[in-house]
Amino acid sequence: MVVRRGQGGARGQTLLSATRRSLPSRREVLVLGAGTAALAATRRAVAAEGEVHGLSVFGDLKYPADFPRFDYVTPDAPKGGTFSTIPWSRSYNQSFLTFNSLNAFILKGDGAQGMEMTFAPLMVRAADEPDAVYGLVARSVAVSPDRLTYRFSLRPEARFHDGSRLTAQDAAFSLNVLKDKGHPNIQQQMRDMERAEALDDATLVVTFAARRARDVPLFVATLPIFSKAYYSKHPFEESTLEVPLGSGPYKVGRFEAGRNIEFDRVKDWWAADLPVARGMYNFDSVRFEFYRDRDVAFEGFTGRSYLFREEFTSRVWATRYDFPAVKDGRIKRETLPDETPSGAQGWFINTRRDRFKDRRVREALIDAFDFEWTNKTIMYGAYARTVSPFQNSDMMAKGLPTAEELKLLEPFRAQLPAEVFGEPYLPPVTDGSGQDRSLLRRASQLLSEAGFPIKDGKRMTPQGEAFRLEFLMDEPTFQPHHMPYIKNLATLGIEANFRLVDPVQYRARLDEFDFDLTVQRFSMSATPGDGMRPFFSSQAAATKGSYNLAGIADPAIDALIDRIIGANSRSGLTVACSAFDRVFRAGRYWVPHWYRASHPIAYWDVFGRPAKLPRYANGVGAPELWWSDPTKAAAAAPAGQP
Repeated sequence: MVVRRGQGGARGQTLLSATRRSLPSRREVLVLGAGTAALAATRRAVAAEGEVHGLSVFGDLKYPADFPRFDYVTPDAPKGGTFSTIPWSRSYNQSFLTFNSLNAFILKGDGAQGMEMTFAPLMVRAADEPDAVYGLVARSVAVSPDRLTYRFSLRPEARFHDGSRLTAQDAAFSLNVLKDKGHPNIQQQMRDMERAEALDDATLVVTFAARRARDVPLFVATLPIFSKAYYSKHPFEESTLEVPLGSGPYKVGRFEAGRNIEFDRVKDWWAADLPVARGMYNFDSVRFEFYRDRDVAFEGFTGRSYLFREEFTSRVWATRYDFPAVKDGRIKRETLPDETPSGAQGWFINTRRDRFKDRRVREALIDAFDFEWTNKTIMYGAYARTVSPFQNSDMMAKGLPTAEELKLLEPFRAQLPAEVFGEPYLPPVTDGSGQDRSLLRRASQLLSEAGFPIKDGKRMTPQGEAFRLEFLMDEPTFQPHHMPYIKNLATLGIEANFRLVDPVQYRARLDEFDFDLTVQRFSMSATPGDGMRPFFSSQAAATKGSYNLAGIADPAIDALIDRIIGANSRSGLTVACSAFDRVFRAGRYWVPHWYRASHPIAYWDVFGRPAKLPRYANGVGAPELWWSDPTKAAAAAPAGQP
């Protein structure tokens, strides 16, 4: 799952996500004794299974072992030039607006965008398959018959940027330290990994718990590999601006904390000619610019301070691309289709707070929001209403539950609202006036039924206190969407306000769940699995820094997540997701926003890209698949002449 920048002025995440002491190295095990038998048993566990070049959730792979390259790349794409942009997605501790750390895999600090490009994982994803991964650092992998032990054979040519060999010792260290000290969302997704150990420099064995989540081995295989030697002298869990030793296609170049960071292509990268890397990582420099205001960021683009942007603000897309560089063709605009799940965006309601624990209160908050007016008046009619975390996919619940869904739901009938067993919940359609009187009357009635009466024109809590709530945000762009909503809440007697804080304070408050309502957007994987836990599970609700902002802690949802994780076919996965969707929507954990199944992009016309982008790329396939076109770049106007 990914947190992506919010549409219409919000922000958003892709899901990748207890703590245990790191396991001893092989050397330490031998010193302590009892290690020889364990390692011998590990070797026997994988001996019965042949080696494979790739993995997928359900075992299906598009590419054979001898494939020369991914079909969607341009193998003769030229190397060189610069790709510069502003952040449009984030993971773990990253921010859209700033950074103060080069450690992007822990809870502390605000990690820099792009750090994942500096590390090589065991395997990498194919962007034209839902979940398949193929070997990068790992040449192959052997899987035991019970699918609990994975033996990775590492490439002898794998190197860190200082020329030292990348070994299984480094890979084992990395997986164990991430499980022990990584970001809470990483720790949660690694909970079914029991241990990682190096049998020798070229052989890594990863052991998983019985009844492990279906996609955990794929998640583990795509985690970054760090240098054990480097972190023997540096504490892994500390936020720092010291450049770490990497092994990926890029290394950190110049940066100014909080403002910009550049990544320089490693021109003698050890993996450049591997099938999984051919035709990719074409820019000599990738640069991220950080702005704390979207309007200022747009002005930076018009002035050619950066070259590429995905547009998330409908007002800007509709009204502001009329400057000379657009009119004369130096800037291109495109709308690329999005064929992946659009995910969920909305105001997430912090149910950890007493005043939001009653489902009727949360439904009243939904009824008070006039999407139709907001879309028409503020967003130029650019969006459709989001209703499901599986929006724009066949995993959404539709109609009455099927017989297969009912089998999953029936054990919880006594604990679930009756509507779960009927049509799935849809947010109401307003009259578009901005203040739909009938919906506001219904919202008032729901609040009164929940024990929140009106007294002297003010809505009171059951404890006799005025009902107040705060919308927490870290950028002003979204303020126009809040104001009419706050006005409607005032008609219900609720005192609401919009609180704008700086990005560092915002991240700290979200990590501590110190908020009433805030906006989040995240996108689901095409094959949801263990990555759902950080967003929806009871464990995540109690884990600081998790993505479960609403504080969802429901045994039925936990059980359905387990069903999703344990599905042994894609059809079974779809059924489990649809059942989950019904329960989630019945909980009224968010005020749903909107979505657009496309990617509006604008860029200075100095690039080339594949004619057809793969379905499961990061929306637009940039910067990985794009390249600098020398002819276009030479003809481009000088910087500062929009």
